[in-house]
Amino acid sequence: MNDFASLWAGYEPDDKKPWDLGRVVHLHRRAGFAATWGEVQRDLKDGPKASVDRLLTGKAGAASPPEFAATADLLADAAVAAGDIGRLKAWWVYRMLFTPDPLGEKLTLLWHNHFATSNAKVQNPAAMRRQNDAFRKHGKAPFAEMLNAAVREPALLTYLDAPSNRKGHANENLARELMELFTLGIGNYTEADVKEVARALTGWTVEDGAFAEVAARHDDGEKTIFDKKGKWAGADVVTMLLEHPATGQRLATRLCEAFFGEKAVSAEAVKSLGEELHRRKLDVGWAVEAVLRSKLFFADANRRTRVLSPAEFVVGAARALEMFDPAPSTLALADWCGRLGQDLFEPPNVGGWAGGRSWVSPRTMIGRANFVSALLDGPSAGRRGPFDLAELAARHGTKPEDAGVFCARLLYGADPDDAWRKRLATAKGREAAALLLTAPEWQIG
Repeated sequence: MNDFASLWAGYEPDDKKPWDLGRVVHLHRRAGFAATWGEVQRDLKDGPKASVDRLLTGKAGAASPPEFAATADLLADAAVAAGDIGRLKAWWVYRMLFTPDPLGEKLTLLWHNHFATSNAKVQNPAAMRRQNDAFRKHGKAPFAEMLNAAVREPALLTYLDAPSNRKGHANENLARELMELFTLGIGNYTEADVKEVARALTGWTVEDGAFAEVAARHDDGEKTIFDKKGKWAGADVVTMLLEHPATGQRLATRLCEAFFGEKAVSAEAVKSLGEELHRRKLDVGWAVEAVLRSKLFFADANRRTRVLSPAEFVVGAARALEMFDPAPSTLALADWCGRLGQDLFEPPNVGGWAGGRSWVSPRTMIGRANFVSALLDGPSAGRRGPFDLAELAARHGTKPEDAGVFCARLLYGADPDDAWRKRLATAKGREAAALLLTAPEWQIG
């Protein structure tokens, strides 16, 4: 039997694993979208407990303006009223950039990939916005709340052809993905289960932009699901899936993909987390906290071992460099996310984005370099003028000649080595920031 308490023991700073600049930067790059210098210094002073507390309670983003919520709602409402999915993408990027709750937005991105739904088929920005808000609302909630909400979202039902699933004409799309992707994972159900679950889900549809359950379209005959016989309906299926041990394992795998890099967490630890999740009724908020407070999360093996997604890369660069006033165009930033392979609200298929090393190729690395150039030059990213690294460094008490070293500490959480110091010493102004943002070290969070 796995020893959860031992495998997921809490992180306590010591001489070998101190609470230092590197671990603070790591925390924010992995649990959010990078930190400003002020946020890094605040958390370095306050220690790991207070720093993780702020993330969990949605208070880590110190740069969030007082009017954030009102502005975000205004942007979303305008995008929906215009039926413009591009503006809705810009709304979400605005949230990522300015939110006081970066972990909440990070989890919203995780659930968007887990319950992957594309507007290319849905063709309804209002439904996509509603689904996105549901992911945000239930992001750290017990998974029963998330799953019950997610599978009744009009965007998902439309995307998986639920309206065409009716008595005598079962459509298996929702049934299959509900088990394969959203809960159990491959190998934990049979093809017979897929057919019977599809029958149980007949009658689930969308009417007037909302979930509806139409009794006349429902197959109310007896069904056998996971060797249990009954006149099962959709709600019964959801309950069965929440009670199945494999769902805890599927969630543990998803969370470890989000918060750990390659080979940074053992299969035994993932299994243990899944078992504990099952025992705790799939309490996702508890699991997120256990991960972020663990020795495993702050271990050297988990630092600089996970390739940043385009959204993390794009938003993280703008956040770390404090591009808030004036901010880049969030329309431009959303467009860059798409160009680099992560078109928000448009995942490539029901399996979502593959992530990991799939984000990096010769083409995408050229694209990332082009984005950095556009961001720092200014107008191509919607800013009036070029980024001034010396001004940012001076704002935080650093001399202009040391601006490159300051930027390395800000982005990487460490003093540059001799080779890097030589490169930075010859770089002028924003050239130093460009060197650091296009280096392999920044691609790997």
